[in-house]
Amino acid sequence: MSLETTVPAAPSQQPPKLPPLKALVSRLAGNPLGGVIAALVIIFGASCALSPHFLTTFNMMIIARALAFIGLVTIGQSVLMILGELDLSVGAIGGLAGVVGGILMVQLGLNPWLSLGLCLLMGGGCGLLNGALITQLRLHSLVLTIGMAGVYGGANLVATKGVAITGVPRDITFLGRGLVMGVPVPFLVLLVCLAIVAFIMLRTPVGRYIYAIGSNPDAARMLGIRVNAIRMGAFALAGFLSALAGILMVARLGTAQPSIGDTWVLGPIAAAVIGGVATTGGIGSPIGAVLGAVIIGIIEDIIVLFGISPYWQSVVSGGIVVLAISFDALARRYLNRDAV
Repeated sequence: MSLETTVPAAPSQQPPKLPPLKALVSRLAGNPLGGVIAALVIIFGASCALSPHFLTTFNMMIIARALAFIGLVTIGQSVLMILGELDLSVGAIGGLAGVVGGILMVQLGLNPWLSLGLCLLMGGGCGLLNGALITQLRLHSLVLTIGMAGVYGGANLVATKGVAITGVPRDITFLGRGLVMGVPVPFLVLLVCLAIVAFIMLRTPVGRYIYAIGSNPDAARMLGIRVNAIRMGAFALAGFLSALAGILMVARLGTAQPSIGDTWVLGPIAAAVIGGVATTGGIGSPIGAVLGAVIIGIIEDIIVLFGISPYWQSVVSGGIVVLAISFDALARRYLNRDAV
């Protein structure tokens, strides 16, 4: 009789299970798009239930058109935040581009389309100047762009003396007021820009370089990545998109108002953080940032539908910034508290 020896199979190694709360936080922090989409669905459903006027064609067009302007600025700001930078002058760049466009078209009689092209170049140039000062002088982006916001905003007031420029040619108002198959043109411009930037970030070496720099700039330099060139390019992109938003707003209003861009500072930052972009850099995507902008747009729209004073929009925007940044910091601290 032969004896058979049974060797017990080695237990399969499985990753340790996290506590339910930590697993939930880890899932939301590790999959930003999943979390922001879930939040968007909940807020959208609640808005539909709260107001019968929310889910109407007219109101959806209002939200889409308003989203286009803040969304363009959010795309540029999200790229900078992934890079580990921040630009607080994007609103001032957008406002300056708008009034310069009005001056070129109305006061100097320049071709409207040529004027728009020059304004876009100017916006990109302002962003490039920010990036050059930050990289060459080794200045902190937050401090530098606060100062540059004052420079661009002051130039705006010097050029206009605080008075709106009226008489914008009808040739370009289609960019701000027109519809294509029932969809506002500014919203289509936003989708095109988002698709291009998302492709660059997720499918090209430049995008991988941006994530690498945001995660560890010193390691990126050791790998041969031209860190300063990438940073300057990102600031130029943010300035370009801000100028585009300013020009579209001029086309929408039919006037070049000095106040354009005044509210484009906190909103894009809040939208990016809500959309999963880490305040420390290296994590997130422009798609998530724009979805965060949609959430903010819906909340502000509900405020208007309920007849609440529009001054509360600033309170809401500031509160969203604080809550979003606080949640981002607390979630990452909670996930990493055991890692020593």
